Amino acid sequence: MDKHYNNIKELFINNEINRKVKNYSINRNDLMTYYNVGKEIFDAQGGESRAKYGDNLIKEYSKKLLIDLNKNYSTTTLKRLRQFFITFSNQNWSPLATKSLSWSHIVELLPLKDIIVINYYISISLSENLSRNDLRRRIKKQRI
Repeated sequence: MDKHYNNIKELFINNEINRKVKNYSINRNDLMTYYNVGKEIFDAQGGESRAKYGDNLIKEYSKKLLIDLNKNYSTTTLKRLRQFFITFSNQNWSPLATKSLSWSHIVELLPLKDIIVINYYISISLSENLSRNDLRRRIKKQRI
């Protein structure tokens, strides 16, 4: 069995255990898990920002996770997790895990390419306590 796939599966299993044991830290655990899963996928694909054979591996992992965990981690989700790792791997992202930003907030930020812009929206989201929908509207408004 593939080492990276087994690591990904274990990360998801441990995250589910943590979710059930401590609701207090769900968001932090989710973000840490998603970041680490993204890293595993990145490493499994050769450790480059553009995967050499990426889509097939992600599709394969998605299918295996559905069978092994009876939970659907779509190819889109796994690609987002990989992008999350790539985007924040050179950043101090730990405040995201301890503050009020959720995975939904992160998903809104991932299409932005400039880390300075991303950090700007993180700062605004935290200082103004923006919901995901508020953040989405703010980003959309700036793009017009």
